[in-house]
Amino acid sequence: MTEPIGLEEIEAAATLLADVAVVTPMQESRWLSEIVGGPVLLKCENLQRTGSFKIRGAYLRMANLSDAERAHGVVAASAGNHAQGVALAARMLGLPATVFMPEGAPIPKLNATRGYGAEVVFHGSSVDEALVAAGEYAASTGAVLIHPFDHCDIVTGQATCGLEILDQAPEAATVLVPTGGGGLIAGIATAIKLRRPDVRVVGVQAEGAAAYPASLAAGNPIALTTMTTMADGIAVARPGAVPFAAIDQYVDQVVTVSEESISRALVLLLERAKLVVEPAGAVAVAALLDQPAAFDGPVVAVLSGGNVDPLLLAKLIQHGLAAAGRYLNVAVRIPDRPGGLATLLGQLADQGANVLEVAHERTSGNLGVDEVEVHVQLETRGPKHAEAVLAQLREHGYRVTAVS
Repeated sequence: MTEPIGLEEIEAAATLLADVAVVTPMQESRWLSEIVGGPVLLKCENLQRTGSFKIRGAYLRMANLSDAERAHGVVAASAGNHAQGVALAARMLGLPATVFMPEGAPIPKLNATRGYGAEVVFHGSSVDEALVAAGEYAASTGAVLIHPFDHCDIVTGQATCGLEILDQAPEAATVLVPTGGGGLIAGIATAIKLRRPDVRVVGVQAEGAAAYPASLAAGNPIALTTMTTMADGIAVARPGAVPFAAIDQYVDQVVTVSEESISRALVLLLERAKLVVEPAGAVAVAALLDQPAAFDGPVVAVLSGGNVDPLLLAKLIQHGLAAAGRYLNVAVRIPDRPGGLATLLGQLADQGANVLEVAHERTSGNLGVDEVEVHVQLETRGPKHAEAVLAQLREHGYRVTAVS
């Protein structure tokens, strides 16, 4: 069993962190409010120092170390956000820090971690594997392991975000929180329920890395055997014992979202809210888009981080546009004679579809000798526009097939 965290400890943590973590904005989202049918607010932890909420718990944990513990420095394991929080906190407190990161960790997170002065060691393909190596390093060197989520100080530090939510949105009825190992939602839920037990707190996980639903059903943490998700910040195979206890007590529900929903949410946050949010940070908005009527308002969606590799962001934008029906791939049969393709492209232009790629297919046995099949990738304004484009082409006599 773990000792429960009290409101007094959380308020003391908020005082300690006053000059360390910024009070991040609470931004009203009109476009989400229209979709949900009630007020939606975005808690922008993507605008926190180091680009995520992690500085809160990392600094509190390290500030509470004894002089003897500090003498050997600290070690951590992270895909990036916790790494940056630990690295910055260590620099502020004058402590040497070593961070184990999984192979393939996002380059901006790697560079930022090194920029804050930490030594980075690559190990394994997941945070869980890196965490094992960090634990071995701590045992052999005496460095203190700063766990990304499984410690009372970490949860207490993250709980200060919950106090801010209540201060900034006292009318909130539901709070949606990205969930990986569980430190953030455990802290937020504890702070909120101790002050406002009527507020509903909902965790959101990626479908491909959702350890909490089965663990909560079993009554204890259960490890996943495999994980597949673009949301590396919440890709944790096994819930921590400390956050699990708080989540089991205070969190009302945990839901999951698909990769398509995550990328669609990320693109919409960029497009409509002008906010750069990493995949893990966008899952609360993805849940709202998936089930707009499922959560009583006013709703607060926590954007937990904004550290995303620009190259990955470009891919995610394409993925999100496809998930939102903004791309249309079609195979169109046209006469194999001069002007046939020009006529087709002209009609597509008249319908407001932007042509991205064109390829010819002449060798199919299903084609007539006077036909050619043209594969066209189009950019549209959305599913309804795509349907209208297909309908117009067919009305003009084209044999059109939508290609997935």
